[in-house]
Amino acid sequence: MPPVPAPALPAAPDSVTTDAHRSSRSSVLLLFAQSCHEPIGCLVRKNHYRLNTAVLTPYSFAKNPAESCIFAPSVPVLAPPLRANAMTLYVNLAELLGTRIEQGFYRPGDRLPSVRALSVEHGVSLSTVQQAYRLLEDNGLAMPKPKSGYFVPPSRELPALPAVGRPAQRPVEISQWDQVLELIRAVPRKDVVQLGRGMPDITTPTLKPLLRALARLSRRQDMPGLHYDNIYGVLELREQVARLMLDSGCQLGAGDLVITTGCHEALSTSIRAICEPGDIVAVDSPSFHGAMQTLKGLGMKALEIPTDPITGISLEALELALEQWPIKAIQLTPNCNNPLGYIMPEPRKRALLTLAQRFDVAIIEDDVYGELAYTYPRPRTIKSFDDDGRVLLCSSFSKTLAPGLRIGWVAPGRYLERVLHMKYISTGSTAPQPQVAIAEFLKSGHFEPHLRKMRTQYQRNRDLMLDWVSRYFPAGTRASRPQGSFMLWIELPEGFDALKLNRVLLEQGVQIAVGSIFSASGKYRNCLRMNYAAKPTAQIEDAVRKVGAAAIKLLSETSD
Repeated sequence: MPPVPAPALPAAPDSVTTDAHRSSRSSVLLLFAQSCHEPIGCLVRKNHYRLNTAVLTPYSFAKNPAESCIFAPSVPVLAPPLRANAMTLYVNLAELLGTRIEQGFYRPGDRLPSVRALSVEHGVSLSTVQQAYRLLEDNGLAMPKPKSGYFVPPSRELPALPAVGRPAQRPVEISQWDQVLELIRAVPRKDVVQLGRGMPDITTPTLKPLLRALARLSRRQDMPGLHYDNIYGVLELREQVARLMLDSGCQLGAGDLVITTGCHEALSTSIRAICEPGDIVAVDSPSFHGAMQTLKGLGMKALEIPTDPITGISLEALELALEQWPIKAIQLTPNCNNPLGYIMPEPRKRALLTLAQRFDVAIIEDDVYGELAYTYPRPRTIKSFDDDGRVLLCSSFSKTLAPGLRIGWVAPGRYLERVLHMKYISTGSTAPQPQVAIAEFLKSGHFEPHLRKMRTQYQRNRDLMLDWVSRYFPAGTRASRPQGSFMLWIELPEGFDALKLNRVLLEQGVQIAVGSIFSASGKYRNCLRMNYAAKPTAQIEDAVRKVGAAAIKLLSETSD
């Protein structure tokens, strides 16, 4: 019995057949057999096809010039070697695998082919396959499991977004120091999985050049490293930071910057440069507990402004507050917010600056997570729109490199002399050796590759953490959708006590950050923040599972 001829496939678009190297995406044509709806190959240049032999065992290809279409006859042939430049090989492979996932050939939870198997099957290097899998990870189509390979992510409904908070509509004296202290005291415990800390991943190999720079400086044994530094900070570092801030839209010179001992000192000197004891500062809510405890220590009051988990601080509520109260400054984190993770849209940043100009108040902008945005280019700062110097931009390398370096900076605008005075009467200067090492790290071009790696890792970890929350946490749990950094904000049903949850978890070797420390008035007792910076391990997944199980148990006890 003669073989039944296979059906013809649609004609290849001219735009694809003319030039395979026009772009990595337009040079790829996925071919489907109408009878089985599976991808059977990809066009890599005119008249040259790369076959997916795993799917096309009973098929071969032929070109019919008269009809300008692709046929799939019944005689098998072997795929020719893939001839394309290295930049397109992994993209081609990723698109082929991605289409098979989207078409259902691989289903949620399925294990994908191993790196070695794909390398042999498609005649490409192991590194090409690894790049293809990383591209699939970036697009949420594959997820790695330690020592198990790559899998199609489970298809789960994500938790709803947290509700917009309703903080007190009046200035309040800040409390919650006892809860912050409880968080700090648990840090030295080696037997506790620290899900509550604001700690980046410092185990990444991309930090090795920085460690080598620090080692060289320590071996040098020169006297300048033991002297007091200029109150402004090391010139070379300030020059590098000024170049770095161009990506955020800021045009600054080295003389516009003051190096500080971490972002915390940048915030503290900025607040003290503007405000006096008893003054009112408007803050986003929930808000970074470190900034609020600084306000508390300086005898100031906080006015919490409702904040949306996607668009940021409510400009309407802020305007009403500015009309009603003698607010001295606005302190917020508009990019990759801690703890909500949002990036404030540019039009709202401009509108906030307009409000500040109208009511003549300063803006203290915390941009410590801005470089960790998952999108490129990184988001602009409010400072980048500032034309009268009222924005004090604060940041550091504590979240992008390592917190132990204790190197931050502030661009204080019109408040430069006051900030210098506050710096002088506090630390006086910042340790020069870490500054020189970081300046060398930046100047040598190591910072951008490091950032790219961390952004990819943190975005991948976010997706995995959201999946774990969907799997292990009680029904009705809400969770943020961070657009950068490595913090997840979780809201449990109303009436839940996260303080009690944390005490239960500490006995099981797990720590979280309770939501109430992110409020001046003790709100968000039913919320918590978890860190997902570290590379996923079975231990971390087990810790998240314990958090969910303990939450379910506590909820069942309160409902009885």
